[in-house]
Amino acid sequence: MQDSLKKVLSGDFNKKKFLMFAITAFITLLVWNLPINVFGIDGLTIVQQRVIAIFAMAVLLWITEAIPAWATSITIIFVLLFCVSDSSFSFLQGTEGQYGKLLDHVGVMACFADPTIILFLGGFIIAIAATKSGLDVLMARTLMKPFGKKSENVLLGFLLITGIFSMFISNTATAAMMLTFLTPVFKALPANGRGRMGLTMAIPIGANLGGMGTPIGTPPNIFALKYLNDPTGINLGITFTQWMIIMVPLVIILIIIAWRLILYFFPFTQKTIDLKIDGEVSHNWRTVVVGVTIITTILLWIFGSQLFGINANTTAMLPIAVFALTGVITAKDLQEIDWSVIWMVAGGFALGMAMNGTGLAENAINSIPFGQWNPFVILITACLICYGLSNFISNTATAALLLPILAVVCKGMGDSLGSIGGTVTVLVGIAIAASAAMCLPISTPPNAIAFSTGLIKQNDMVKVGLSVGIITLVLGLGTLIIFGRLGIF
Repeated sequence: MQDSLKKVLSGDFNKKKFLMFAITAFITLLVWNLPINVFGIDGLTIVQQRVIAIFAMAVLLWITEAIPAWATSITIIFVLLFCVSDSSFSFLQGTEGQYGKLLDHVGVMACFADPTIILFLGGFIIAIAATKSGLDVLMARTLMKPFGKKSENVLLGFLLITGIFSMFISNTATAAMMLTFLTPVFKALPANGRGRMGLTMAIPIGANLGGMGTPIGTPPNIFALKYLNDPTGINLGITFTQWMIIMVPLVIILIIIAWRLILYFFPFTQKTIDLKIDGEVSHNWRTVVVGVTIITTILLWIFGSQLFGINANTTAMLPIAVFALTGVITAKDLQEIDWSVIWMVAGGFALGMAMNGTGLAENAINSIPFGQWNPFVILITACLICYGLSNFISNTATAALLLPILAVVCKGMGDSLGSIGGTVTVLVGIAIAASAAMCLPISTPPNAIAFSTGLIKQNDMVKVGLSVGIITLVLGLGTLIIFGRLGIF
């Protein structure tokens, strides 16, 4: 008889988190009920004031972490549906637009199935299939061969391969996988040498930098792409290929710089490493299906729009459908998807939809003189805020907070953003700033995974993470400004 584990409901109570939640609720209700003229936005409706209050609630919950980040997103969707939508309580709806334009409740619920979320989901499915088939091990083994046995080159190999994997697979899963490959290497290196520390740091740095390379590499990228291509908003039509043309070369340059920095901070005492990556590949027809499907998906992501008119979001359904039809992915495998991240992204999208759908964004654009603001000040300030917050709270939550606001600001500033390369520079700049935040063990999951090995001290992580992060911000924003002004991105 198979034992079954019973899930027990915990009665734990955290007084500090409850206090933070109570303060958040109080401030939310205060903003909700303030006199409408306090906000200084012409034509502000009661419904729009509620959206401002909900936004304040999201900011406080995400920053204080009074409840988990994904639970905050669910709360956002819940409050929007019950208080701001056309299916909310009747006394909150008023009569015939009495309180302003209400949100379409179907649209709010559809945020969880937004085309951009399907794109992200496709990346999760590919990661599961690659792991099940053993193709991830085969790829790592094959890609590491050209780097030989010289310690410095092995370090570069791990950085580059971790970066490549993170472009298409969750950076958390990539970091965990690559660290397992390093376990036998650690045994061959001197226990008191700093080389082991360098190899360990290479994994989170490679994962964090690599995630910038594609729109599906990390959630902040997904947010940026969503607002750049929103038909009701900026609607620039940025493609998967356009993103990669600019970001992949930048990632490679940053990884090479990071390689030299890691060697500076953690020099090897042993000049060669005998690397052996263990793992088996499943030799059957399903492995062939996985390999062919992954290659086809990536090619369609890159060339599908130009050659066949198939966009990246539609392409993401290819691996999902093929792996389901062929039995590569089972119902149990779906449990491995990080649904909390999906919920976080959906909540962020719902927040953005609320700003546009209620007319709040348009009123803000008409009332606030965004066109008179200095584009460079906006860019630098926004990116520094994002970088600072992302070192201490989830970079997904940070992007979810900042990008809806900046999308409105950018729309209001219009042509005045030309001096910094346009709207793309600001929104993609936020995605870069979010990925550049890697100073602390709590900054990103890959950092936490590397720190858990016990080989890295926090001050060592701060030294490398801060150095790489600042260089990433400078080079990243510089690249966006140059290519934006040239009209390439």
